[in-house]
Amino acid sequence: MNWRIPLADVDFDGDEEEAVSAVLRSKWLTMGEVTQQFEKDFSKLTGIEHCMAVTNCTAGLHLAMVALGVGAGDEVIVPSLSFVATANAVRYTGAKVVFADIGGETDLTISSQSIERRITERTRAIIVMHYAGYACDMDAVIKIAREHGLYVVEDAAHALGGALNGKSLGSWGDIGCFSFFPNKNMTTAEGGMVTTNDDELAKKLGLLRSHGMTTLTWDRHQGHAWSYDVTELGYNYRIDEIRSALGITQLKKLARNNERRRELTEEYGRELEELTSSVLVPFRGHRGSSAHHIMPILLPEGSDRAVVMDKLKERGIQTSIHYPPIHLFSYYRRENDSANLKITEAIARRELTLPLYPGMSSEDVSYIVNCLAETLGSDQ
Repeated sequence: MNWRIPLADVDFDGDEEEAVSAVLRSKWLTMGEVTQQFEKDFSKLTGIEHCMAVTNCTAGLHLAMVALGVGAGDEVIVPSLSFVATANAVRYTGAKVVFADIGGETDLTISSQSIERRITERTRAIIVMHYAGYACDMDAVIKIAREHGLYVVEDAAHALGGALNGKSLGSWGDIGCFSFFPNKNMTTAEGGMVTTNDDELAKKLGLLRSHGMTTLTWDRHQGHAWSYDVTELGYNYRIDEIRSALGITQLKKLARNNERRRELTEEYGRELEELTSSVLVPFRGHRGSSAHHIMPILLPEGSDRAVVMDKLKERGIQTSIHYPPIHLFSYYRRENDSANLKITEAIARRELTLPLYPGMSSEDVSYIVNCLAETLGSDQ
């Protein structure tokens, strides 16, 4: 469909074209010096010592679980209001997913109180997800983890450029995982980054990323080695030079684009408050500095969300849902039919995601909010 205002858009120009062309001219396409530069640039941006580019964020989450020794018989606490990959990465290891609730209408991130109630003798780790780019209560989560001897993994797929107490999101826990999917704040088409400040975890993650091999193809091409050993049961989760080249270029635009996202989010907030007082905007005055990845709102109780989305579609506005709760999917109902997540379920029924991307104009925001107000007026 030819949307008047799509949900998201990609900021590509001649810089990305030239970066990709340079890789093609070099004829070295797998992980090499371009990927190494991308990782260095990412480390400089986030302040995280070890940054390893991977084929996608899901791969990063899986590597995190394996590197931390999570396996059959273990439990990992995760939010249900997240993309399904957050939970799937746990199940790949044979461990059990234990779902936690969210804070409430104003805070759609995982609740530290809910986490604490779900800890058992089998709990091995906690995965938090910085929903929409807003920080979870990391002080409380880290305190709980230390008291119970648990690992913390940050699903920072929404959060690149976000911070809490001056510290980058993704750097608080033992391991951070970032996404570069096309709808994210920066993109490499598919791609991700797994990060840590722990030297030993970094060594393990590096091995696991590429078949458990002690040297890489690039090392051998450079003459630094001629053979290799395999010391871990690893995976082929490598990124390629083309995507790394896109990443280098996109990182240069991140601060500017995140600032524009912040401005648009504030414009949304002001106009929604003026025109549709029945709509709730989560995270107003939230702690930390957000990456403003998406624009979630909560529709009034009793609204027919499908009707609202259809009417906005008729006006050329693409909307979405973030997210159908994971614990309600058929697979996870079979795996765990006892999740008691009343807040998550109530909020998820009302959540609607409006368009948000740096290329939007103030006029776009006004058009969307006016159309939403008219739609809700006729939907009551």
